[in-house]
Amino acid sequence: MTKALKLYRPGVRFIIIDIVILLVNFLLITFWLKAVDTITAQSYPIYISFSILWMLFHYLFKHYKKNRIEKEYVSKSFNSIYASVIAATLNFFLFEYAFHHPVFIINYSIFVLGVLLLSLVHTTLYFAYLYALDIEEVAPIEIRPPASLVKEAYELDNDTLHTIESSIIKETNTRVLQYLSKVSNLKSSATKLISSGSIFNFEKLRTYRYDTIINLKRLNDIRGINVLFSKINEKLPDNGIFIGCFENSGVKKRDILKKYPKGINWVIYSFYYFVKRVIPKIFITRRLYYDITQGRNRVLTKTEVFGRLYYCGFEIIGEKKIQNQIFFIARRKQEPNPRKKRRYGPVIQLKRIGKNGRMFKFYKMRTMYPYSEFLQAYIYEHNKLQEGGKFSHDIRISTLGKFFRRFWIDELPMILNFLKGDMKLVGVRPISQHYFSLYSKELQEKRIQFKPGLLPPFYADMPKTLEEIEASEMRYLQMCEKKGVLITDIIYLWKIFVNIVFKRARSK
Repeated sequence: MTKALKLYRPGVRFIIIDIVILLVNFLLITFWLKAVDTITAQSYPIYISFSILWMLFHYLFKHYKKNRIEKEYVSKSFNSIYASVIAATLNFFLFEYAFHHPVFIINYSIFVLGVLLLSLVHTTLYFAYLYALDIEEVAPIEIRPPASLVKEAYELDNDTLHTIESSIIKETNTRVLQYLSKVSNLKSSATKLISSGSIFNFEKLRTYRYDTIINLKRLNDIRGINVLFSKINEKLPDNGIFIGCFENSGVKKRDILKKYPKGINWVIYSFYYFVKRVIPKIFITRRLYYDITQGRNRVLTKTEVFGRLYYCGFEIIGEKKIQNQIFFIARRKQEPNPRKKRRYGPVIQLKRIGKNGRMFKFYKMRTMYPYSEFLQAYIYEHNKLQEGGKFSHDIRISTLGKFFRRFWIDELPMILNFLKGDMKLVGVRPISQHYFSLYSKELQEKRIQFKPGLLPPFYADMPKTLEEIEASEMRYLQMCEKKGVLITDIIYLWKIFVNIVFKRARSK
């Protein structure tokens, strides 16, 4: 109780919110319940005294303390609300003489319940917001010198090898054992087999003791995947191997659609998708969701897992689907990216090259899975370009994203770039540094002389290959130099209009 009575400087905004809640409920009683005749000057003291007791309890329980993310403040904030019920009861006895009429009791009860309800809603949303901001992400690792094994590896005896193989079969199956025997050296003392989602078990591993770490625990049941990946990255020497597994999101979708009758199955899957994919990504509910589920049975896409691996300093060198799980082989390439709070809302900001080579924030509706931005090089290496210069079978694009792209819904936020002056109506498509590096030197120099546009010359010429796209943009830029930007844009705007309206040109 001594700690509760310790004086502190309260946050003004929290006091103002409480005052607003109290006033709103009083006005509801006065006007909406039409109790003007019963709320007289004689009854004002009961509402005023309750308000004073309410705010006093909130202060004593540190409800007004700033930056209250610690669990003790969460508990005290909610306790202050519950303690207000005691304040309401005390208030009732202090002004018992005012409750001769039943309407007084009803009005006062509604007032107190209203204040409690609004305060609970506000406090819940506030702490949900604080939890959402306190995202568990990659902790930065200091740049280290080249590292190798601290102890020379040796071959294990047959009994130890048999124990390891038995453990793999017990945890998974014989097919997994055959795969791991093929892609790793289970006989080596430098290979560590583990099945755990606890960061503590990986912290205990000696740094640079193993050149291969195999974790048989599904990533779907692990909370703090980035922290886990970063810790493994820290323990492995240069070019060390990490092998793990996860269940892809498509497996659960297939099982639900097969299990239930047509029509009902899509309703059930939609609800499942909302709970498992939407709620964990909303900034208000994300942290609370993982606090409740502890990260068990989370839905993961191949894109997200591989993107997280690249984000945490690995590169994918192999993968294999065994029954319902995907096993991946990742090689340590570098230290993880510095800690950064990631947001995966409906609108995203991407870095794009603009006029004079200046990088600007490019706004777009999200059409890709989380962590897709770290897989561009991987996709470029593993997928061929299709017509229009896009990747074929791009695993980064979500189902909803394909719909958005088909009807250009994803490009609506680009209007903000147009209003800010970063882009114009017609012009070359704003591209990333990676794509920009694929272009010829001549085209790169011409591109940065003009602003990119909302409507690219692509829709005027409809090129099919990367070379044809480059040629299309070169023709547009050369025309801008000869005829001027305004005349060129008018000509191309008409061609684009014809292709989109009459020839049904669509984005993919």
